[in-house]
Amino acid sequence: MMNKKAGIYIHIPFCKRKCPYCDFYSVAGCDIQKTDYVNALISHIKSYMDKYISADTVYFGGGTPTALSANQLCEILNAVREGFSLTEDCEITTEANPCTVDYDYLKTLRENGFNRISFGVQSAQDSELQLLGRLHSFDTACKAVHDAVKAGFDNISCDLMIGIPGQTVDSLCDSVDKLSQLGVSHISAYMLKIEEGTAFDCDSIRSSVADEDLSADMYLAAVDRLSKHGFEQYEISNFCKDDKRSRHNMKYWNLDDYIGFGPCAHSYFEGKRFYYDRSLEQYVSNQYSSQLVEDNSPDKLYEYVMLSLRLSDGISKETYISLGGNEKQFDKNANMLVKASLAEFTDIGIALTPRGFLLSNSIILKFLE
Repeated sequence: MMNKKAGIYIHIPFCKRKCPYCDFYSVAGCDIQKTDYVNALISHIKSYMDKYISADTVYFGGGTPTALSANQLCEILNAVREGFSLTEDCEITTEANPCTVDYDYLKTLRENGFNRISFGVQSAQDSELQLLGRLHSFDTACKAVHDAVKAGFDNISCDLMIGIPGQTVDSLCDSVDKLSQLGVSHISAYMLKIEEGTAFDCDSIRSSVADEDLSADMYLAAVDRLSKHGFEQYEISNFCKDDKRSRHNMKYWNLDDYIGFGPCAHSYFEGKRFYYDRSLEQYVSNQYSSQLVEDNSPDKLYEYVMLSLRLSDGISKETYISLGGNEKQFDKNANMLVKASLAEFTDIGIALTPRGFLLSNSIILKFLE
């Protein structure tokens, strides 16, 4: 029997309230909808029982996974254990809104196998949190992190947003300092992007967000400040201590197999990409019969370049050439980028510097010409 290893992604499409900047698929959901969805998920996950696939990461994302009860999340995780063979060191993560959990909730998760938690903090400034439509204060976020530590979590991540309207370099650095002082091992620092169709997609917000120059200054200041606090940058937006990279997210960037469950969940498995529609009702009514193929044969060179250049490990010249890349083009681009301090040579190829990450989209295109 073939035993394949994959990451498992579980999408929980519920939120207490939609954040004005968020384009991820989520709905408010009543108790009946949540129960029906959990049942549909469990049925879908268990359908993999005879496929003999092992998993070394499980990731609950959303939406807000902690909009479900702790017992419901544990039921879903138990179904994952039945549908897949989990490795002993399996990384099991859930995202969480700080205002939806308490010590008892977190203790239940930890006792049932969750060993990593990612809090959507976004800022240490209450005024910025209010503008973002968040339901928590920074004090609430601090309590959630402390409760997670008390419950036994030693792998805790916090999200931080860069480019919030009214945010300054100083307020951002203050947020970095305060998050670092919580003792977390991972910080994801994302640039605010105005998504079409969201509440933030309006002239008043667009005119008040940081411009390109200020966004660059804030990003570089955050990278520098995180480094001073002992966080290693391993991806454009991700930083960790004690080598606690998000093993699940590394699967996306390394083109490893992962299987997604839930509406809008994407998968990359056995060389194919597929996904499910953005519809809770369709997923529940049809369960897992609505799988849609996105790409039967992805462009491997394009995906390798696009994803590898996001990582501090960088891009391998040998792999680039083996996938059809031009050696002369690689050398030309590499030398130009290093000369401009946008990249550094590594043992295998090149890796972008923080300034290079800011220009990654245009740099990627250079390697695909």
